[in-house]
Amino acid sequence: MIQSMTGYGKAVVAYKRKKIHAEVKSLNSKQLDLQTRITPLYREKEMEIRQMIATRLERGKVDFALWIEQETGVEPTPVNGALMENYYQQLKAIAQQAGIPEPQDWMYTLTRMPDVLTKTEQEELTDDEWQAACQAVQQAIEALVSFRQQEGAALEKKFAEKIDNIERLMNEIEPYEKGRVEKIRQRITEGLQQIPGVDYDKNRLEQELIYYIEKLDISEEKQRLANHLKYFRETMQNGHGQGKKLGFIAQEMGREINTTGSKSNQAEMQNIVVQMKDELEQIKEQVLNAL
Repeated sequence: MIQSMTGYGKAVVAYKRKKIHAEVKSLNSKQLDLQTRITPLYREKEMEIRQMIATRLERGKVDFALWIEQETGVEPTPVNGALMENYYQQLKAIAQQAGIPEPQDWMYTLTRMPDVLTKTEQEELTDDEWQAACQAVQQAIEALVSFRQQEGAALEKKFAEKIDNIERLMNEIEPYEKGRVEKIRQRITEGLQQIPGVDYDKNRLEQELIYYIEKLDISEEKQRLANHLKYFRETMQNGHGQGKKLGFIAQEMGREINTTGSKSNQAEMQNIVVQMKDELEQIKEQVLNAL
């Protein structure tokens, strides 16, 4: 089944008094283009996270985020009293030396000085917490893959509809193709008859007609196009990761349709070719989203 490169996944895993959030979004891209935003505690595991994402998503412009939400009731950040006292003495001395007034609200001023309300201890990542974070990452990735599969099913349905339309239009050309040989013969013969005093070799006329008709023959183009349509259907059933191949097949289909159009010397045939091109263009637009 085809997968789309467009997708979204999110997961939340509880660990002690934290909630670990993982979110991943993807759009179409020729290669894997991965951008990450990871909270500092888990940044040492970035390479492992990237490997987890690359293994499952393969291709696309991917935006990944991993962050922590502290639950209510978490211990407040302690006030560094000694540092606060030091700031107070320094500011008081500077005010006296410079002859400027002291702050009206010392508490407001001091609590906003650097590191007064900053935790000094460094939190370390434990194995248990990393396992919980991995679970969040995996769940987010799986949610995105599920989204991609749903979008891919819609793409596959659309492709099948367009391929059927092209095949139907190709078959509609056949009646005009058979009738145009006699029309060409009549048009040339009538043109020669309208020229007074002209005598022509009928055998030579037949040879010229055969040569002319061979140049306009689209049997090979129709056969190759039919093969491409069949190959496109088979490729869709080969699983995900076929987006590039489907794009190549669509290009080959376009070659045969264009050649058919250049050989079509009837308005009815050319109108059908235009419709085929329209159906193919819609395939080309959507195949860019296929993984």
